[in-house]
Amino acid sequence: MDEDTRYEAVRSRDARFDGEFFFAVETTGIYCRPSCPAVTPKRHNVRFYATAAAAQGSGFRACRRCRPDAVPGSADWNVRADVVGRAMRLIGDGVVDREGVAGLAGRLGYSARQVQRQLTAELGAGPVALARAQRAHTARVLLQTTGLPVTEIAFASGFASVRQFNDTIREIYASTPSGLRAAARTARRAPTPTAGIPLRLAHRGPYRSGAVLDLLEREAVPGVEEVSGPPGRRTYRRTLRLPHGTGIAAVHERPGTTRTTSGAHPGGWLDAQLHLTDPRDLTTAVGRLRRLFDLDADPYAVDERLGADPRLAPLVAARPGLRSPGAADPEELAVRALVGRTESERLVQRYGKTLDAPCGSLTHLFPEPAALSGAPGTLGTLATALADGAVRLDPGADRDEAQQALLALAGLDARTVAVMRARALGDPDVAPPGLDAPDTWRPWRSYAWQHLRTAGELE
Repeated sequence: MDEDTRYEAVRSRDARFDGEFFFAVETTGIYCRPSCPAVTPKRHNVRFYATAAAAQGSGFRACRRCRPDAVPGSADWNVRADVVGRAMRLIGDGVVDREGVAGLAGRLGYSARQVQRQLTAELGAGPVALARAQRAHTARVLLQTTGLPVTEIAFASGFASVRQFNDTIREIYASTPSGLRAAARTARRAPTPTAGIPLRLAHRGPYRSGAVLDLLEREAVPGVEEVSGPPGRRTYRRTLRLPHGTGIAAVHERPGTTRTTSGAHPGGWLDAQLHLTDPRDLTTAVGRLRRLFDLDADPYAVDERLGADPRLAPLVAARPGLRSPGAADPEELAVRALVGRTESERLVQRYGKTLDAPCGSLTHLFPEPAALSGAPGTLGTLATALADGAVRLDPGADRDEAQQALLALAGLDARTVAVMRARALGDPDVAPPGLDAPDTWRPWRSYAWQHLRTAGELE
């Protein structure tokens, strides 16, 4: 998009572009999402940025009306397999906070200087600035939804000091941490301590939550997952193994998508709660839920491309906004894709770690690859490769390299590897196994697969 096209999106408050770019107003010093309801600024006062971090780095603070830091992520990072796309997925998973820029660069196979240069050239912000913007958003969520002391929130969000935390909050939100908390309390009732961390997981456009919940319900492994409630109002709950501890997540189905008067879907959110043993894991947990539910997709681009195909057009028309679910834990998904649901349940009971505080039917974490490396046959081979790093399935993994490494393991067939690539690696362009998928479906063949599967045309 050129800048004039971006301005037209701002002028029409087009929510389709929330998260794809940001705009800032020089006369106010504020940056916003394209759908911000405020009065449209004059064109000559507007500057455009690829990321919130770039706008913040130029001295703009976040709008209090549209909260641009809470938009869905750009769908580009899921599609792209280059260094920038892989880096953005890793930053979203909290790698910079845990391992620093050197750790990020090491995972990408580049020097820290090369990663800094590429991100800055394309996005207007380097890895530190991008991680800082993410930390600020995490801090705001914790301030507004929990009763944790401000000092604990500072370190839980990834800041190195309370002073750095205070300065960042003032700079980005034009408020003190206590001011953000007070404003949230006057806007809504304070959360109860037993409710966990309440979240709204934003998405753009229509979202077929029923189809996602159907899939998760069919696949649910007892002890690790459960789906409860009547269709249309189901709740999916699962346990999470996280870098600093464990968690239990609950995500609620939404019965439908509200349309605007123009007929367009402005987007919405899924309500969720997180119970974490360590609040430092909030960013990582949210990122994993977003990948599982495919919340950063661009349904407009997907439906436009697939809807032009004669075979897929009626399926797209029947289910606009159908998503291609990913995985909350890619290594777990790989094992489950190999052995199936029944054997996965047996592995959980035999090798899974019991939660210190079980919650209803959620009693275990899925076993780590190292715990399964002694298993016979293909399972042991896969688990060993995952445990020793011969196969990488983290958000920054090179998808082609991962696929080749999986295919090189004895006993893994092409169909199982395709499932792993689509789900564990979150690749939006995996051709349905056994089907001659035309190039016109690219780069959204994983979504075509989901349409055919949901319609009962594929298993």
